[in-house]
Amino acid sequence: MQAGIIDLVKRLVLAAALFTAACSKNIQNPEAVKRAIITYLNAKSAQTGLNMANITVDVTALEFERDSARASVSFRAKGSDQATGMTMNYSLDRKGDQWVVRERAEGGSNPHGGAVPETAPPPEGAIPPGHPSVGGAPSGALPPGHPTVGAQHGGAGTAGSKQ
Repeated sequence: MQAGIIDLVKRLVLAAALFTAACSKNIQNPEAVKRAIITYLNAKSAQTGLNMANITVDVTALEFERDSARASVSFRAKGSDQATGMTMNYSLDRKGDQWVVRERAEGGSNPHGGAVPETAPPPEGAIPPGHPSVGGAPSGALPPGHPTVGAQHGGAGTAGSKQ
């Protein structure tokens, strides 16, 4: 009788182990990480204005360490050349049978890292320091060989004058 109970317990333990192994997904793959990043960015779409349906996402590098992952991910507009995109790095944590993007510590509204600077908007019509003048007469000397401002092709004169 005791041997029958021990045999039954062994079978139950084996069945439980097989059931647990069958229910646990192997998510250490690029597709699972890509899915997590797209889910994360879709959830942030109100803040970022990104429409992930128009973006091609590729996991270009991936490292797993127990229940965490680090991924380099390239983004580009659908149908565009791969060289025109950008690459972002993400850290992810395993939560059950899926990856979840780890929130950035920097704060701000930029979901890709780096705090958004809190500065006053520039005055109306202001241009960045060092930017060339935009309108009116030029504020500096023209490069050598450059025609004078207002000159027409084929001869000297002012813009709008007839020859």
